[in-house]
Amino acid sequence: MAFKVNTNISALKAYYELAKVNAQTTKAQLRLASGKRIMHVADDTSGFNVGTSLKGKVAVYHGAQNNIASAKNMLSTAEGSLLGINDLLVKIDGKLSDSTNPTNDRTALANDIKALANEINSTLKNTKFNNTQLLFSAAGPGFTFQVGEAGDTLNLDFASSLASTGGGGYASGISASLGSFANVSASTLACTTGASSVAALQTALTSLKSAVTDALGDIGNFSQRLDIKSSTLDVAVTNAEASISRLFDADMAMEQLNATRGSIIGQAATAMLAQLNMAPQQVLQLFR
Repeated sequence: MAFKVNTNISALKAYYELAKVNAQTTKAQLRLASGKRIMHVADDTSGFNVGTSLKGKVAVYHGAQNNIASAKNMLSTAEGSLLGINDLLVKIDGKLSDSTNPTNDRTALANDIKALANEINSTLKNTKFNNTQLLFSAAGPGFTFQVGEAGDTLNLDFASSLASTGGGGYASGISASLGSFANVSASTLACTTGASSVAALQTALTSLKSAVTDALGDIGNFSQRLDIKSSTLDVAVTNAEASISRLFDADMAMEQLNATRGSIIGQAATAMLAQLNMAPQQVLQLFR
């Protein structure tokens, strides 16, 4: 065994081991302090990239969930108005039936029908969600919501049946059918055949009721689809969050073990470094 004092190789090796243990201990302590497994990209480059991508997807999913909630609220608003319109149409149907009784006041009945028709038209024009008309002109092409990742959209065109009623475009379809009720007269109610008669009004009313029923059916179907989309997103978010947690979150129990282990080994390495640093002093015995 050679005795050298210029370079203490054994002490250097002990120093490097001590530095390595201290670095591992510090990393474990920082993970305990932050609760994160990945604090720097270098800790796990591939894991960081995958986790970041998953975080982006989760943000998109949360946005889609908000869209679905808004879509449901919008459908609920339209549904409430359509149910009200349906009730008014039923009242008109009753008034038309009453008008077939020659002893009734047909002028009063005509005025009642006009009032009901005008209220229906007002409801159609003023049913809005965030200042957007739901049952009239703005509802023409429907309302498209992103309900998942990019490209996963759902177009809620529940008002199309209202537009086709009575001909014309989305602004004039159902209003055209309502026009005959808004302009009804006692003479019309007294007539039993022809274009201006109770029979014609009853036919138009049947068409209106069918359009409203179809619109309500579409709303129900869209609501069911939105519920399914929401449930699917809930599962996707949960799984993505679990993967992100696996990649980024520290195992606190394991890191505590690593920190304790590193502390003990560090103390032992410090003691050994001190002893090895003093070892070259044995050479002084040769000079006595």
